[in-house]
Amino acid sequence: MAGELKTARQAWSVLIVSTLAFTVCFMVWMMFGVIGIPIRKMLNLNSTQFGLLTAVPVLTGSLIRVPLGIWTDRYGGRIVMTVLMASTVPAIFLMGYATEYWHFLTIGLFVGLAGGSFSVGTPYVARWFPRERQGMAMGVYGAGNSGAAVNKFVAPVLLVAFGWAMVPQVYAAIMLGTVVLFWLFSHSDPSHLVPGSVKFSDQLKTLKDPKVLRYCQYYSIVFGGYVALSLWMVQYYVGEYGLDIRVAALLAACFSLPGGVLRAIGGVLSDKYGAHSVTWWVMWVSWICLFLLSYPQTEFTVVTVNGPRSFHIGLNVYTFTALMFVLGIAWAFGKASVFKYISDDYPRNIGAISGVVGLAGGLGGFVLPIMFGALMDLTGVRSSAFMLMYGVVWVSLIWMYWTEVRRTAVMGEHASPSPLATAP
Repeated sequence: MAGELKTARQAWSVLIVSTLAFTVCFMVWMMFGVIGIPIRKMLNLNSTQFGLLTAVPVLTGSLIRVPLGIWTDRYGGRIVMTVLMASTVPAIFLMGYATEYWHFLTIGLFVGLAGGSFSVGTPYVARWFPRERQGMAMGVYGAGNSGAAVNKFVAPVLLVAFGWAMVPQVYAAIMLGTVVLFWLFSHSDPSHLVPGSVKFSDQLKTLKDPKVLRYCQYYSIVFGGYVALSLWMVQYYVGEYGLDIRVAALLAACFSLPGGVLRAIGGVLSDKYGAHSVTWWVMWVSWICLFLLSYPQTEFTVVTVNGPRSFHIGLNVYTFTALMFVLGIAWAFGKASVFKYISDDYPRNIGAISGVVGLAGGLGGFVLPIMFGALMDLTGVRSSAFMLMYGVVWVSLIWMYWTEVRRTAVMGEHASPSPLATAP
């Protein structure tokens, strides 16, 4: 009995301190979403260059997820997370001294390692809890995505008071303190380790599994889209509605905060109703929100019997923010439900599979901001970012219908024949 209580206390200690660590890592990972705006003015960047600037940290944080997941399975989450966070501190600090575009891109690659923390913490915390509560545990840990919102509260204050260069210096100090706290309050359990015979190339072979590919597609929306829009929204508010950077960051947090914090609720709902049901509704809510968000600010003139009349159609800042808030909630639930799929289907290989799926989501977060910038430079329409996301959601809905919804219905028909077929 005493041993069970000790294990339970350790499990909750691991979950709490890991969530704190992930929140700080995500805050650092999303740093360019705010400080990128004055850097863009300083370097006179176009939208595509700005998209690349914000996306570079996301690239390394994504590519490293698969090996980090494998190392977590093999060596344990405590040591891997500690080394990972400590390795980012010098790069974060040096960011404050960058002056050229290539400086920011190069240092950003090393700062981006912080984003790989997701593939460490997910299997680490999941294995401390029974299977029926793993959705909750992974959802609580995933709530560390709210670091994107924390960045939008903290960075603008530092930026306005001391200049953008102070932000990475303060973040380096916060990361260093978090490393110490994590090591002191986390724990290790040798029984959680898996055999070390699995190789990186073996894990990439999991992409041949249609289910893994499908989960990658889902996650590229609910996580990749979340990362991309978290990086993009502050400058979107500034450009589209002419807001001050502090007000823009506050409104952008209306998307980032629920998109992170409510992930825990998504985990609980996935435990109760199943990963498929939650994900299906997430996709439909996303489809509706993105359809409305896609409509650009439009002026048109109609010839009436009383002469020409001009009309304006477009979302005002309040309606836009409300839709983003709903979208953030939907994606919070979706991020949790996708990983519930993984814990159900691959209980002994959570680290490696979550690394592959996390890689796909992270790559979505890398590619999308660049595509947002390119589309804006090409069309001049800011809402083209949402048009792109709308199309991606369409793909997922169609794929999900044919592989899950329709197949389940067909299997149900075969399992339960019509009463007429058995009537005498």
